[in-house]
Amino acid sequence: MTTATQAEKLTNMATQVIHSAAQDYYVFIIVFLLASALIVPLAQRFKVSSVLGFLLVGVLMGPDALGRLSHFLPGLDAFSMIRTHAVHRFAELGVVFLLFSIGLELTFERLKSMRRLVFGLGALQLVLSTAVLAVVFFMMGRSLVGAILLGMALALSSTAVVIPVLADRKALATASGRSVFAVLLAQDLSVAPIMVTVVILTGASDNGQVGVQGLLALIPALIGMGLLVGGGRWLLRPLFKSVARTKSRELFMAACLLVILLAGQVAVMTGLPMGLGAFVAGVLLAETEYRREIEVMIDPFKGLLLGLFFVTVGARLDFGAVMARPELVLGLAAGLIVLKALVVFPLAKLFGLTTRSAIETAAVLGPAGEFAYVIIDEAIGRHVIPASFGQAIILSATLSLFCVPVLAGLASRLTARMAGPREAAPSEAPDVVSADARVLVIGFGRVGELVTDMLRAHDIPFTVIDFNPKVTRRARMRGVEAWYGNAAMPEFLMRVGLERARAVVVTVSNAAFTEDVVRTVRGLRDDVHIIARARDAGHAYQLYRLGATDAVPETIEASLQLAENTLIDLGVPMGLVLASVHEQRDVFRRQFGVRGGQAASLHGHPLKGEA
Repeated sequence: MTTATQAEKLTNMATQVIHSAAQDYYVFIIVFLLASALIVPLAQRFKVSSVLGFLLVGVLMGPDALGRLSHFLPGLDAFSMIRTHAVHRFAELGVVFLLFSIGLELTFERLKSMRRLVFGLGALQLVLSTAVLAVVFFMMGRSLVGAILLGMALALSSTAVVIPVLADRKALATASGRSVFAVLLAQDLSVAPIMVTVVILTGASDNGQVGVQGLLALIPALIGMGLLVGGGRWLLRPLFKSVARTKSRELFMAACLLVILLAGQVAVMTGLPMGLGAFVAGVLLAETEYRREIEVMIDPFKGLLLGLFFVTVGARLDFGAVMARPELVLGLAAGLIVLKALVVFPLAKLFGLTTRSAIETAAVLGPAGEFAYVIIDEAIGRHVIPASFGQAIILSATLSLFCVPVLAGLASRLTARMAGPREAAPSEAPDVVSADARVLVIGFGRVGELVTDMLRAHDIPFTVIDFNPKVTRRARMRGVEAWYGNAAMPEFLMRVGLERARAVVVTVSNAAFTEDVVRTVRGLRDDVHIIARARDAGHAYQLYRLGATDAVPETIEASLQLAENTLIDLGVPMGLVLASVHEQRDVFRRQFGVRGGQAASLHGHPLKGEA
């Protein structure tokens, strides 16, 4: 056989292998999407957390459910892919996107205001939990280094699981939600030092030189953090300003993905976790006017990738291994949750939380986190702990993750019986938009500026939205809360606080866009006032049909203003002139088929106080 023939044969074999792997991935993706579309909505229908639904999907796609059928149906071999390294790496992007979105909810000022909880409650929880767990594992016969590594691994909680669970329960804005958020943030910031410590400790068990190398690993990590913060401050705003000028949603989405992945890669190259790089990028973008539009863009990616992450976690649950040593695995899971909760509860009380909030905080922080897998795998690989015991720890950590939605529900039911209302979180908690923004002003051109000047003169709070980056930048320089984004998108409107708005004023000159905004707002809210700028009488009639409370035609208003000034100059009393103008407006509204009470405007509906 010639060399050319052998090469051709090898090429054909490689092509077949690649084609087969691609087919398996297609089957895996299709089944994942199908299972998610069926099981997760079913779980939500029965008021079960979507996180638990995705975890159950993972169990079904794991080795103990459909995976067993692969012996009889070879086509189900694709389910083994859920345990491959490639799928796990891809699923971890869900955590990266989650940390980026968390960063978007924070600014450096807000981080500074939260420093007591982050560096106080969060740091103490991490140190004390590590110490308590290390002592327990040392008493169980583990080596000192192994006990410390296990303590650090299990002291961390799961940001990827806990935050979505609290969001599902609408508990992020409570005092317990704020405290949990602060502790998880402290834990995420500590991942890099913990990983360096792991290298030092595992190296110390082999030879002293590796410990020195671990300390030297901090230098590139610090350089990487400097690059992320410094480079981000200089480059992110110009990048998004340039992309926003194109008004292309595809390019804007590409810029969002580029920033997340590039920041994550810079972090990885300098020894930091990928999620930490994305988090820093999110914090930097939180100070820009593009923040809300970015949130809308990444939300579908975050939701889908987080779902895949939960599925991979569920697939780690090997019931055969659990039943082989049930007393050890179940005992470790229960002991972990109880010990961490006993550490967190008094700390939460020490930092001023009520008993009710402290119980809720301790319940969701008791289970382990996703970084436990990384640390324990490293400890097993360096023979610091036996493989059999390490696998038992991983199984117990996975079981504890399944308990997060259940524990959150149980804690909520338990504390609901306690006297007193749920403690609300102060202003430092992550919010959607300014709590006092009662009017959304769409467009900040000449008309929009005049409207906001009048609102400010009467102390009525407002938020400005515009799809022009130059305009939003100019508004921010004037001290106005302004966001870049498409006000015709329902997701964006909810992000900027439509659910709390008393009125929406549309001041843009684009007739088609105005109609889209009115249609979208009315579809989301039946009770909000919509005051829209119309091109002419015909356009006003169309806006009324779409649900506008009041439409203001430019031609008619200009005519009325001319008539008003003429009559006043001719000596007609002001009161009679204003009465005539209002009467003529009612005539136009009747022509549009709108009754006077139906076209209520801001007049008579004060926005300054509560209705």
